[in-house]
Formats: sequence, structure tokens, C-alpha cells
Amino acid sequence: MAPPAGPVRAPEAGGTAGVRIRAARKEAGLTQQGLSAAVQVSRQTIIAMETGDYAPSVYLAIKVAKALHVSVEELWDAEPPTGQ
Repeated sequence: MAPPAGPVRAPEAGGTAGVRIRAARKEAGLTQQGLSAAVQVSRQTIIAMETGDYAPSVYLAIKVAKALHVSVEELWDAEPPTGQ
């Protein structure tokens, strides 16, 4: 049986990773084009991550987090942060 056609949706609650990526990118002062150049992917890939239409590989997730000066967990952790 063939896999379903269409984009690969990241399995996450409420699309929060995309919101986190966009916020971290803006905080870092980067445009989508700037982030895409920093991690060597197309701008469309960054757009797809921000909209939740693309789940990056672990390698790309690490590159994105490093470019944004945050941890991978801050961007893709499905659990909301707990007050400590």
C-alpha cells in the first residue's frame, strides 16, 4: 500500500513548533531567507516548518536550533514548559 499523498505533517499538538520557530527566528533578527541560507535549505522549507507542513530531520532540526541560538527542545518539545 502506498503512503498517502501530500505534505508530511509534523505530529505535534496545535502546531506549536512552527509558532516557536517563527518567534525564535524573529527574535534572532532573521528573515525566512536568512534562516534558510544559514541552514542551507530553501526558503520554502522554512515556511513549511513554520506552518507545520514539514517535520525536519534530526540533523536539520539541530542546525535550525543552532542558527536561532536555542535548544532543539525549546523548538520541538511537545510538552509545555513547567514552572521550576
